[in-house]
Amino acid sequence: MVRSSDIEELKASVIGEIEACRHQLRQLSLEIHSNPELGFQEVKAAARLTQYLEENGFSIERGICELPTAFRGSYGQGKPAIAILAEYDALPELGHACGHNLIAGCAVGAAVASKPAIDQFGGSLLVIGTPAEELYGGKAIMAERGAFDNLDMAMMVHPGVYDAATTQALACIGLEVEFFGKAAHAAARPEAGINALEAMLQSFAAINSLRQHIKDKARIHGIITDGGQAANIVPAHSAGTFIVRAEDDSYLDELEEKVINCFIGAATASGARLGYRWGKVHYAPLRNNLSLARVFRLNMQSLGRKMRLSDPSKAFGSTDMGNVSQIVPSIHPTVAIAPVEVAAHSPEFASAAASKAGIQGLLDAAKALAMTVVDLVANPEIVIRVKQEFDKAND
Repeated sequence: MVRSSDIEELKASVIGEIEACRHQLRQLSLEIHSNPELGFQEVKAAARLTQYLEENGFSIERGICELPTAFRGSYGQGKPAIAILAEYDALPELGHACGHNLIAGCAVGAAVASKPAIDQFGGSLLVIGTPAEELYGGKAIMAERGAFDNLDMAMMVHPGVYDAATTQALACIGLEVEFFGKAAHAAARPEAGINALEAMLQSFAAINSLRQHIKDKARIHGIITDGGQAANIVPAHSAGTFIVRAEDDSYLDELEEKVINCFIGAATASGARLGYRWGKVHYAPLRNNLSLARVFRLNMQSLGRKMRLSDPSKAFGSTDMGNVSQIVPSIHPTVAIAPVEVAAHSPEFASAAASKAGIQGLLDAAKALAMTVVDLVANPEIVIRVKQEFDKAND
C-alpha cells in the first residue's frame, strides 16, 4: 500500500525538478519559437528535442512511422505505458501562433521530471514527437502506422486562453476543388467562354445556403486559391480549398455528400468540368477521458490555477489528437497563456507563445503532467478506471 504522504513527496520532487530546469526549458521553447518550421520540415526542432531527452536518459528512436521528423523517446519498461505527446510544427507566415513550441518544451520537461516515479513504481514513459499537426495530420498518419497501439494512455497540453481539463474538437476533412472552363475575351466574345470562376462562386452560394440547414456544431469553410488571370478574360480555371467539420464521423460522411453536391450542381449549371480530391487524412473527433482529465485537473489546481473541466468558449476546432483518442485513453487540456480576447492562429498569440506568461504556462503544464504520471504509476486503481471508461465508450 502506497502512502499518500509518499505520493505527495514524490510530486514535490517532480515539481522541484521542473523548477530546476526552468531556464533550460525556456531556452528550448524559445529556440523552437524563433526557428519556425512547417509540417514535416521540423528538422531543427526534432533534433533539439531528441538531444534533450537523450541527454536526460531516454532511449531515442528517430524517424518512426517512416516520418523523418517523428520520434519516440523511451524510459523504463512494462505497464502502464504512458505517452506524453509533443507537437513542434509552425504555421505558414504566422510561425508558432498556436504555441507548439510550448507543447514541445512541456512534453520533454514533464517526461524528464517523471523519471523518479518510473524508477520507484515501474511502468514505462514515452515522449512521442508528432510532426505536422497543423496542415497534414501527422498523428493520424502515425496512428494508421501503429505508433499508439501499445499505450495505456496518452497526454498532451495545448496553450490557449482558458485553463480547461478537456477540449472539444470536431471530426474534420479537407477538400481540394477545381473547375475547368474555356477562356475567351470577356468583352468581344463572352459567349465563347465557359466561366470557371462563376462555377466556383455558385458553389460558394450553394454552400452558404447549405449552412442554414446543418447541425449546430458542424462547420464548412473555404477559400478561392485561383480565380483567373485577368479581368478581360473569361476564367478557364478556378480552384479552392475547403474544410468540412462535424461532431462525429457519421455526420461528417453525410456532410461530405451534401457539400460535393454543391459543386456538382455548379458544374452542371455553368458547363465547367469539376475536379475534386478529398484529403487523405481525416481528423477524428476528440474523445476526452474524464477519469484521466479529473486527475490532471486536480494536479493543475494544486498549482494555483482554477482549472475548469471544460472550455467555456465552446470553440470547435479540430486536432489530430482526436485520432489518438480513438485508440487509447487520452486527454488534451489547455493552459491559459493569453487573455480571452486573443485568438489562436494570430500574431498576438504567436507573441504570447514566447512571453513570460507562455513560459509559465509551459512550466505549470509540465508540472501537472508529471504529477499525473506519479498518480498513474502509484495508483493502479486510477489506471483501471481510465481503461474502464475507455472500454465502456467502445461497447
